[in-house]
Amino acid sequence: RRPEWLAPAGLIALSLVPVAAGAFRITTLATGAPATAENARFVDSPVPVIVHIVGSVVFLVLGALQFAPSLRRRRWHRIAGRIVAPAGLLSAGSALWMTLTYDMPAINGPGLFVMRLVFGSAMAAAIVVAFAAIRRGDVTAHSAWMTRAYAIGLGAGTQVFTFLPWTLLLGAPDQVMHSVLMGAGWVINLVVAEVVIRRRAAQAPRAPRTPREPRRSRTSGRSPAADARLS
Repeated sequence: RRPEWLAPAGLIALSLVPVAAGAFRITTLATGAPATAENARFVDSPVPVIVHIVGSVVFLVLGALQFAPSLRRRRWHRIAGRIVAPAGLLSAGSALWMTLTYDMPAINGPGLFVMRLVFGSAMAAAIVVAFAAIRRGDVTAHSAWMTRAYAIGLGAGTQVFTFLPWTLLLGAPDQVMHSVLMGAGWVINLVVAEVVIRRRAAQAPRAPRTPREPRRSRTSGRSPAADARLS
């Protein structure tokens, strides 16, 4: 039905900017673009950024379809999940690797360095916890943790909307505000994810309560002969 596809379509639309940026990055690397101050780290070590782009695109696009209820009730959800989870781990792991090994521009600053380590580790940990949950049959916990992981992975899409108003009104942000606007993208997504998780839990059908057995009287279960001896 149309309403159930609004969420996947919106998530894919939100991921279009980072997907397009990643495609442009791979194209420039494949065509042998000259190294500049902005892309020198990618030219010198292209493998981590290529792994990050490919993993992120698969995780964001294919992961968005996992939010369609009709697909979650089919075998497709399980098959796609076996692709989405490794892609998410590749995206998070390569992001951590680039944070620790690349020479980042001065605009990033130490605050953004710490945030990238925290959110990258949190994304990978959420995927691992979600996998462990589905292995033991806990679908609710699996869905909640994968939603949190997807929210972190989609941070680049939301960061476009945190940067755009500031840049249009006040110009390019300084180092501190750059980190704040980057962090705001992740925080906004996680807040929305928690709202979705709680709403999903509230709408889930609850198991019917089993009626309690009536309390037996002290003389219940006794034989007539035993009652006769007590009389």
